[in-house]
Amino acid sequence: MNTTIENLLNSQIKYEAQASMQYLAMASWADAEGYNGVADFFYSQSEEERLHMTKLIKFVNERGGNVIIPELDKPKPVFSGLNELFEKFLESEMFVTEQINHVIYECLQHKDYNVHNFMQWYVTEQLEEEAMARTLLDKLNIIGTDKSGHYLFDRDINAIAAAHENE
Repeated sequence: MNTTIENLLNSQIKYEAQASMQYLAMASWADAEGYNGVADFFYSQSEEERLHMTKLIKFVNERGGNVIIPELDKPKPVFSGLNELFEKFLESEMFVTEQINHVIYECLQHKDYNVHNFMQWYVTEQLEEEAMARTLLDKLNIIGTDKSGHYLFDRDINAIAAAHENE
């Protein structure tokens, strides 16, 4: 495996792990604040990111690369409200997309079409994740500071997310 590509994939492993831990912290915050639906959503997102990380680890190992299990930064533990929580979600997804695009670019520069092909799954996944994050943040922006709106959002978030995935 090309060392540049291997290093980028190891970086991507860290980004996926970092996102998983950040979403776990977000789920914990939402749980503590009484937003059970939002908490369930972020617990699920955390697990999904962990699976993305594991998929990368297995791929690098199968290709004879050297996986480096990363040290992670402490995730942000406290949020001012749902809007900040979902702004962080969108920001995180946009960052991961940017990094995946960089891996794809380098694959093409190094003519590593196997990794390029493998990474296409992540490209598709990120399109869906960013779109969902934007949709949820848009809904929160419409709701504003209305407590009953937040209650309904919390109650319906997983149905909204599932409906968005089926579009």
